[in-house]
Amino acid sequence: MSVLAGGVLVGAVTIYVAASLLPTAVAEIGGTALYAWSMTVYLTVQVVATMFVGRLLSGQGTVRSYLLGAGVFAAGSMLCAMSPSMPVLVAGRGIQGLGAGLLTGLGFAVLHSALPPHLWARGSAVISAMFGVGNLVGPALGGLCAQFGSWRWAFVALAAYAVLLGAGVRRVLPPGQPDGTVIPVPVVSLVLVVCAVGAVSTAGIVSGVAQPALLALGFALLVAFVVAERRSAVTVLPRSACRRGSALRWIYPAIAFLAAGVAVEGFLPLFGQRLGGLAPVAAGFLAAVLSLGWAVGQILATPARRAGLLIVAGPVVLTGCFVLLAIMHRQPPLLWLPVLLLGGAGIGVAMPHLSVAAMAEGEQAAAGIATVLTMAIVFGSAVAGVLVNLGDSSTVDSAGYLMAGFALIAGCGVLVSAGASPRWRSPSR
Repeated sequence: MSVLAGGVLVGAVTIYVAASLLPTAVAEIGGTALYAWSMTVYLTVQVVATMFVGRLLSGQGTVRSYLLGAGVFAAGSMLCAMSPSMPVLVAGRGIQGLGAGLLTGLGFAVLHSALPPHLWARGSAVISAMFGVGNLVGPALGGLCAQFGSWRWAFVALAAYAVLLGAGVRRVLPPGQPDGTVIPVPVVSLVLVVCAVGAVSTAGIVSGVAQPALLALGFALLVAFVVAERRSAVTVLPRSACRRGSALRWIYPAIAFLAAGVAVEGFLPLFGQRLGGLAPVAAGFLAAVLSLGWAVGQILATPARRAGLLIVAGPVVLTGCFVLLAIMHRQPPLLWLPVLLLGGAGIGVAMPHLSVAAMAEGEQAAAGIATVLTMAIVFGSAVAGVLVNLGDSSTVDSAGYLMAGFALIAGCGVLVSAGASPRWRSPSR
């Protein structure tokens, strides 16, 4: 579990580390025009990398696949640490994203074979909780290194962590010998995903009419991706994911709508400082409350016999919390804390059981969890940026639009959760 969860953690931490120290890095090496592309390239490559996990396992086996992911991530981190200019840093971030995507996808895929089925729920809870832990550790590590003018050492630390992770692979993971199967690459689906993620990532860094236009383009390309997955003989996700009557048809959207909820965290520090007068450090920890609730909720999730109930209850709780936050958005942000914590717990109690339901459909379905999670977070972040911009110069209005918009998104999760839950899903669904 240390290796499986550690691979997911390093990818999650890297997102927030980079966000914390990039301003310091740009001040030293220049390249302000490429500032936003550092994150866009990382996220895009990470999403694509998760889609090749099943093919990598089939061709290289478990141990070699993990060593490759850890090695690529370490190489990208060291390139970032030694970057003399911003273009080199962006290239390093792309290599980092490739390694992080592989490690994230492998965490869910290998869990399927490394642990017995009765431990899948607990293992999935620990692994999924790493996305929340990353939001706690990442800003602290990045901010600390930036504070003392040693931003390069943050990337060195990430590289060292990846090396240590790789060192433990051979000792604890089953070898998982390659089966020799050559799986064709779904070119059409991959091109559509790259363009969709690129469009929504860019939407988060532009302003004006271009932002909603790019967001609409991204969602149109996502719909085209789903259509291509249904019609193509070679697919990214399991073929059953788009078929009528398949459990994955409901499980994957339920995971996506839940995971998208954490995207509001990116703007909570802004609201904390401008609406609550909080110091930057305190406002930064305000953003971690939702993720903290996610982590705690997964650890406290009740046994599998209540999985069907929790799969539906989680989105209901998250939706109710966003509705409450939309109502109280004019109140001081410190009063939001218990609501954010409860909303995160709503994500936490449902996510491990949804992951187990996907794992029950096979290794490819397990690997697809990481793809769905990362895409949901990227798309959610772009939507959050558009909603905040609706408030224009009013931070209070921005907070209201953000919470109301994500109440609708979480509400969609409620609608699909019944189909994802074995408690209510009928065979015809």
